[in-house]
Amino acid sequence: MVVAAAAAWLLLGAVACAQREQDFYNFKAVNIRGKLVSLEKYRGSVSLVVNVASECGFTEQHYKALQQLQRDLGPQHFNVLGFPCNQFGQQEPDSNREIESFVRRTYSVSFPMFSKIAVTGTGAHPAFKYLTQTSGKEPTWNFWKYLVAPDGKVVGAWDPTVSVEEIRPQINALVRKLILKNRDDL
Repeated sequence: MVVAAAAAWLLLGAVACAQREQDFYNFKAVNIRGKLVSLEKYRGSVSLVVNVASECGFTEQHYKALQQLQRDLGPQHFNVLGFPCNQFGQQEPDSNREIESFVRRTYSVSFPMFSKIAVTGTGAHPAFKYLTQTSGKEPTWNFWKYLVAPDGKVVGAWDPTVSVEEIRPQINALVRKLILKNRDDL
């Protein structure tokens, strides 16, 4: 009887843990300045999660478009979340401090940036494992983009050959839906 009760308790605990990690906003990540951040702070807004690199052929067009998107839609209802990654072509070789300085100076980046991470393989950050598993699309290069709804569910994923401008209508639609929902809730 005691063993059965203990097994039930462990099972309930495992279920509770699994339920906590059922969406993107349940994860934590270290920001580019070294502080642990709960992604929960972005719940209730639309997020475009991107693995970024400073020395990629896609860098210029993506950073400019991502920053414009942040300027146009953020930060109340929308955020770009940038995750530097050096896994593809070693195109993000610098330190977090150097990456932050480069993107702020070169592209006036105002969206949240996180510490350099792995986005694929066994060492991939848990948030990116979630993005990959739920979208069915794993990054194969820099500037993969995952669109995350206010509830933390992945609603789209695109490789770097798809421009930010091409997916902007989907982002706008999600943000518009969120704004209307918020108005209705008042």
